[in-house]
Amino acid sequence: MNIQMFSSRLLTIGQRFSGLLLSRTYAKPVKKGAAPKVGKAGPITEKIQITVEKDTKKLVNYVCGSNIYVDGEDIKLKPESEYPDWLWEIHTGPPKKLEELDPNSKEYWRRVRKIGLRQNNRLEKTKKRRLV
Repeated sequence: MNIQMFSSRLLTIGQRFSGLLLSRTYAKPVKKGAAPKVGKAGPITEKIQITVEKDTKKLVNYVCGSNIYVDGEDIKLKPESEYPDWLWEIHTGPPKKLEELDPNSKEYWRRVRKIGLRQNNRLEKTKKRRLV
């Protein structure tokens, strides 16, 4: 079969089905008062507004939000002397820089590994991928 004959057959097939290929369908108009939308996980619900505690005495004496039950109350805070000493030594600020860490600690070597992995991942992104 030569190329001219093949291309002429394609043209005739294209002309026959051109009406089918160019037809478009549109979405149905939304009816007023229609049922609420249902997603994959069920009907879409409204977000629940959580109240914020503003009572200063309660904020100072209780762990607000610690009660997960319907009945009961939040955990009452104890005096500082009843908590272990290591609790007050925990670093809560921004992460320390690598230069500030002790090279003999696990934290130091975890950070070195993390930095190395990030650097390798960035280098992999810049390399051109070859298709095999």
